[in-house]
Order: sequence, then C-alpha cells, then structure tokens
Amino acid sequence: MLNKWLFKHIDNSSLIVFRIIFGLLCFLESVGAIITGWVKMTLVDPKFTFNFIGLDFLQPLPGNGMYVYYAVMGFFGLFIMLGYKYRFSMLCFAIMWSATYLMQKASYNNHYYLLMLLSFIMIFLPAHKYASIDAKLNPNIKSISMPNWCKWVFVIQLFIVYTYASVAKIYPDWLDTTVIELLMKGKRNYAIVGEFLQQKWIHYILAYGGILFDGLVIPLLLFKPTRKYIFFISIFFHLFNSIVFQIGIFPYLSLAFTLFFFEPETIQKIFLKKKPFYKLEEIIISSYKKPLVVLFSIYFLIQICLPLRHHFIEDSVLWTEEGHRLSWRMMLRLKSGYATYEVKNRNTGKTTKVNLDDYLTKKQQRLAASKPDAIWQFSQYLKKEYQSKGEDISVFVKCNLSVNGKPYKKLINSEIDLANVEWHYFKHSNWILPSKQE
Repeated sequence: MLNKWLFKHIDNSSLIVFRIIFGLLCFLESVGAIITGWVKMTLVDPKFTFNFIGLDFLQPLPGNGMYVYYAVMGFFGLFIMLGYKYRFSMLCFAIMWSATYLMQKASYNNHYYLLMLLSFIMIFLPAHKYASIDAKLNPNIKSISMPNWCKWVFVIQLFIVYTYASVAKIYPDWLDTTVIELLMKGKRNYAIVGEFLQQKWIHYILAYGGILFDGLVIPLLLFKPTRKYIFFISIFFHLFNSIVFQIGIFPYLSLAFTLFFFEPETIQKIFLKKKPFYKLEEIIISSYKKPLVVLFSIYFLIQICLPLRHHFIEDSVLWTEEGHRLSWRMMLRLKSGYATYEVKNRNTGKTTKVNLDDYLTKKQQRLAASKPDAIWQFSQYLKKEYQSKGEDISVFVKCNLSVNGKPYKKLINSEIDLANVEWHYFKHSNWILPSKQE
C-alpha cells in the first residue's frame, strides 16, 4: 500500500515550475547579497566570524573572494532555473550555500536554514525532466510525470516547519503581544503604515493571526474547499512579511510551495500550456525504493526531533539559546545585552579590558553581548589571539541581558574562565546563570 502511494506517478508540472522559480530565487538571493552589501558586512569586513561551533574550518575567503563565491552561487541558481546540468548545479549550490550558512551566525536566519535543506532535497528530485536544457540536449530523460513522493516530501517538510513555528509562539510574551509591540516599534518610521502598525489591535491580530496561520496553513491548503481562501490569505501574509520585515526571498519561496497543493492540471494549464498532461497514474517501483525510503525516514525523524531538544535542556531556551537554532523558532523574542570582556594573564596576573571595536563589527558585538554560544566562542578566539603572542590568559565576562524589554539580569557567571571551559552540545552550560534570579 505504501509503495503504491509513494511511487504512483502523477503529473510533474508543479515540480517543473517550482524548479524554475526556485532557481531564480537562488540567483536573486546570491546576487542580492552582493548588491545590498550583505556579503561585505557579514563576510568581508569582519576579522572573525561566529561559525557553528565545531566547524572552525569554514572561514570566509580572503580579500574579495566572497564576492566571487556568491557570484558563482548565482550562476548555479541560473543553471538550476534553466535546468542545465541540473543535479551537478543543484549539488554545488547546496554545498556552497550550506558552507556560508554554517560559517557565520551574526546574521542567523531560519529561512537560510530552510533554503539549505531544500537545496539538498532538490538534488534527489527529477525536476529537470521537462522545460530544461538537459531535456533538450538529452531527449531520453524527458518526462511529464513524477513519483508521488516528490510532492509529499515538500508537504511534510512544510508541515514540520509551520507547526513548530506556530507552537513556539504559544508563550506569555507573544500572547500578550509584548514581542509584536517591540517589533513594530522599530517600524514606526515606515511611510504610510508606520503609525498604523503601532495600534494595539493590530498587535493582537498579528500575534494570534501568526499562530493560526502557521498552525493551519498546510491542513487548509490540503483541504480542497478551503484551498483558494488560504492561498489568498497566504499572499497577503507573505507580502506583509516581505514589506515590513524585509526577509529576502522567503515569502516568495513560501508562495511557490503552494504549487504542490493545487491540482496538477490547474498548474499545467496556467504555466505549461504546451506540455501534455499526465493522467495514467502508473505505479513504477524504482530500484532505489529502499534506500530512498530509509534516507527520507531518517531525515524527517531528525527534523521532528531537533526542535524538541531544548525541552531536555535546563532553563528557558529564550534565555540560554541552547536548542534555539535549527528549531523553527522564528522572530520569537528580542534581546538586548551589554558585556565587558576582561583577559587576565595567568602568569603575571595582569588584567586588561578588551576593546570590542578592535575585533568585532557592531552587529557582532550585539551577538557577543546576548548569545551564550557567541560569548564562549569569542572567549576562545581571544585565547588563541593571545596565545599567538605567547601569553596564556583567562577570559572573564560580565554580561547583562534583557529579553523582550524586561529588566536586565546577569547572563554569565563572571567568575568562570570562559577561555578554559568546554562547550556542551547537548546539555546545559553551568556558567550561564539562571533566568530566574533573586
């Protein structure tokens, strides 16, 4: 029964159109990062980047290398859109995007993580078998159908993303609109809508509308009677996010996903009128059936478990950040902190206050004053810097943090030498002080 459902062939119009849009968005994201100055600010100017812990070998290319890097990614995006050497182009983009995602956290974004996952998923999909240069050069690969699993891999991934995003919002500071109010304060200077976004009733609509939209959008898209209505709501929701929060390609990528929820014949008639419509519903069990099922079963099990890990770590994830990343906890809190770093020579006892301007950009300084993993990483960086000068040091950090506008509290135990403690990947670090303090 499962085999028949997974490997029943359906029309592939949705996947073909999605490939074209996906490739275009990959191109725009890559080139846009250069044009807007994001590459310069995030990967060229900094002397040090906060990579994912344990991946220190991932470092920006020297000089102007990262501009070339992103330009090459842009070309691979175009190749994906055109369906030219599709699998190779898709693999190269996935690897290159993943490397840039993992080499810095100052501009961490859940949407970047989703693009990484989708890029690897797309490698396995037969998205180049129609309306592509590959199919034109090699007519033998041309096809107007695809296995049913090619659709459902997107549906399941999106259901995981949106469900966790919805559930994560169900906590006091979101429900009483504190978070939304703080987010909207930063938009007061927007033309026309700036003052409108300060209205309390708007905050409640955005807070509870966000929970309902994230929690219901996938089921309502799957249910035919509600599909059109939630689609138009999706257009408004994602365009609002694009205009107000300026979050790059994600709103448009999210709208592109709706291709997999409408009837294939509808997609074919709108976008690929010259393409024959497939309706044989053949069941073709491929030789790769078993490894494919095993691979995606493991993948989705990981996707389900990763966002749950913070429940098994001491204290609140809003405070410690332990288990925050890779968990679809999107735009849930605002933090502000201030920190001072002191290095102490272990031989002479001399203590020196670190001037953060000498090492970090302003954006990185905000990270190093509010995120415990970044505080630990910068302490390790200072240790290596001083070691290169022949000094053995300790690093002590005084840090105060405010979450969602609440009073500042001490985040770090200032008596712990952070240069000489290990990072724990799967458990609480005791040098992070409790969120509930006297």
